[in-house]
Amino acid sequence: MSGRVLGIELRRSVALWAGLVVLGSSLAILYALDGLWWRGTTAWNAQWTPMALTTRSLLAYLWPLSMGFGAVYGLRDSRSRMGELLASTPRPAWRRAALPAGALALAVASGFGLLVLWGAGQVAFADTDYLPVGWLPISLVAVLALAAAAVFGMGVARALPSVLVPPILVVGALLTVMYLRQTTDGALPSGQAPNRFSQLSPVTDMPRQLLLTLSGRVDLGQALWFLGLLGTGFALLAASTRRARLLSAAPVLAGAVLALLVLPADPRDTFVVDRSAAAPVCDGPVCLTRAHRSQLPAFAASGKEALRVLHQALGDQAPASVHEETALRAMSDERQLSADVVLIDLDDPLIARATGAELTRLMVGQGLAPNCRPRTIWEGGGQTTIPAQSVAASWALGDRGLVPLEQPAGDPYTQQEWTKARAAWETLNSLPAAEQRSRMARVRAAALSCGTELAPLTGEVSR
Repeated sequence: MSGRVLGIELRRSVALWAGLVVLGSSLAILYALDGLWWRGTTAWNAQWTPMALTTRSLLAYLWPLSMGFGAVYGLRDSRSRMGELLASTPRPAWRRAALPAGALALAVASGFGLLVLWGAGQVAFADTDYLPVGWLPISLVAVLALAAAAVFGMGVARALPSVLVPPILVVGALLTVMYLRQTTDGALPSGQAPNRFSQLSPVTDMPRQLLLTLSGRVDLGQALWFLGLLGTGFALLAASTRRARLLSAAPVLAGAVLALLVLPADPRDTFVVDRSAAAPVCDGPVCLTRAHRSQLPAFAASGKEALRVLHQALGDQAPASVHEETALRAMSDERQLSADVVLIDLDDPLIARATGAELTRLMVGQGLAPNCRPRTIWEGGGQTTIPAQSVAASWALGDRGLVPLEQPAGDPYTQQEWTKARAAWETLNSLPAAEQRSRMARVRAAALSCGTELAPLTGEVSR
């Protein structure tokens, strides 16, 4: 009987529409906009944790929206003037509240769950064989947050039956998530509110580094908080007296207190490194992270060839291994370079799309003139090092002419840099072999110290 009534609630109320809006609007945003969530190692359809964090970031508007749907649903009895009639029936108030609350919570949770399943299906067919378990709590907490918001909105509207309640709740929830929002642009998460209070928001920042994930303490604390919010919403729905409505605040207060005791105060303990994903998987001297182990065969072949070329060019001073970059850093911070390692960043657009001999050339360029500034879709730095890396790679590979690592752009500044590169190439090839090697060693030293890579060839002062 309850299942039949639940089906009627889903068909004849706003509940089903709420679930469809959650699913449809999320897919519309993800697919209608050509955002960064489609690119790099943190693409939402490439790895499990970025998929969970990307869909979780959509709660910036889904959470207030669910609360608004709940408030509209909660006004149903007052709009139809059935409150007194329903109160006079012998059926307990909590049983009357359970089915409509369950219908709406199930609808919004299912809408978001289908979105996650769609993303999971794409990741399952992506070029990855790394399956972490940490992504699941991130998505489950999001489902709980949406269900709690919907039931809480219903409860508040039932307790305060006014047409102003839905818009007030939506605006209030929007302002709350905006104030509590944390960003991961820095080396540590930061926001306007203290770290513990910021984590009471269901919204996470868009993933920027593949190895970052939410800590278990954050998942547990947020689950306690949203369970308290859900409990208060349901208590408000079942409350029939003023005293009962006052007591209904107990679950959300208890959930908040427990959550604040569990949630980490130190930003370092909020987003943490997924150590399993960051573990190195090696083929000889070439190592990638476990998250990218499916790509190791292609990188190993090119990496070993690049190390051979570098040894011929630099002798004993050549790097001995190739490693994927794993260091966490703030946006646009300098990379942690080493003379002994060719450090490759799989978020570098050039490396991400290269294969075979092209990938070998890029690794040779990185080994001789590594870019100190990160060159990623998020930062776009390191573009000025491409001419220097082109000169270095062409020299080491014995090319007769300068081979650009990418097609030069047409803006005046880029053209000026490539003019310097061509002059540096001519200068380098006019020197004796021993002097060429000496000059290239100075180019590498300048790059490792974040100086101007072409300065040793063009006569400029490295800065």
